[in-house]
Amino acid sequence: MDTLSDVNQEIAGQGSLATSESAKASAVRQFWVQLSATRRGARLARLLAVEQLRSWGLPHEAVEQVVAELASNAASHGRVAGRDFRLVVRANGRLVRVEVTDARGDRMPVPRAPGDGEAGRGLLLVGAFAERWGTVWGPAPCKTVWAEMVC
Repeated sequence: MDTLSDVNQEIAGQGSLATSESAKASAVRQFWVQLSATRRGARLARLLAVEQLRSWGLPHEAVEQVVAELASNAASHGRVAGRDFRLVVRANGRLVRVEVTDARGDRMPVPRAPGDGEAGRGLLLVGAFAERWGTVWGPAPCKTVWAEMVC
């Protein structure tokens, strides 16, 4: 029976540049997957990211929270009918970068303070878990929201 990690490698762009165990520790490892911009797709993004980090031997708790928030935002605020979102997770040693690209480049995320309405508060969580985070517009009509964490 295949494990979730085996399935990840089959359905996603598993891009490990390393070939040996010692090389894996210093090489940039990459996982990417394209998912439907739905709540189910957002949940799957979180589950796949956690399993990939486990297979790389990296802690996943902070990354799991960031992926959950960014994927949820892509599915709710970045959704365009018929368009997917893409999750990329890169690890370079203990530095992990998460990128979520959605089809709504016209809607840039704006973090909001608690008590300032319901939208935008999840980005406060991203800011709390991440060393740094930001948004990049493009390629048109998309945007990518990214976060970097040390695990």
